[in-house]
Amino acid sequence: MKLTFATNNKHKLEEVQAILGINFELAGLEDIGCTEEVPETGNTLEANALEKARYIYEKYNTNCFADDTGLEIDYLNGAPGVYSARYAGEQKNPADNVKKVLSEMQNANNRKARFRCVIALILEGKEYFFEGIVNGEMLNEPTGKAGFGYDPIFQPDGYDCSFAEMPLDKKNKISHRGRAVEKLIAFFKS
Repeated sequence: MKLTFATNNKHKLEEVQAILGINFELAGLEDIGCTEEVPETGNTLEANALEKARYIYEKYNTNCFADDTGLEIDYLNGAPGVYSARYAGEQKNPADNVKKVLSEMQNANNRKARFRCVIALILEGKEYFFEGIVNGEMLNEPTGKAGFGYDPIFQPDGYDCSFAEMPLDKKNKISHRGRAVEKLIAFFKS
């Protein structure tokens, strides 16, 4: 099955293609000729994912899905949440985002957090949602070189390493995005 994933993030494309496997041909925005900024003006992960998917479906007439992911930290009352990608500013710099979170959590005793991913799928004009959550805690400093975004400072429950220290296949089995994509796959199988 051919699907467009409404993202220009090569890391996300790689992760999701690895989970989907060979039964799916995944195209990114660049692959369909989309060079403009896709709107993302919602106040929730669900609203942003659906806005992006609708934009691509309506403009490019292709079955597609979009995701929006948020890091929700207890100590920060759920922040950065829907603003995770631009937490330190509109330039969406991952290193700046990590620095800002670490700075705000310097005195935090409660380091509990979760990653939440919402996927909005538009298939032949019908809309579907899938959600994945992984709980964990925020580390005091970045560790690991793999992954992207907040991966170096997030340690999932039951593990003694950050997402950035995990091989991609291991991370995909337990990550928020991996869990949401697994629900997407189960939908296609049913």
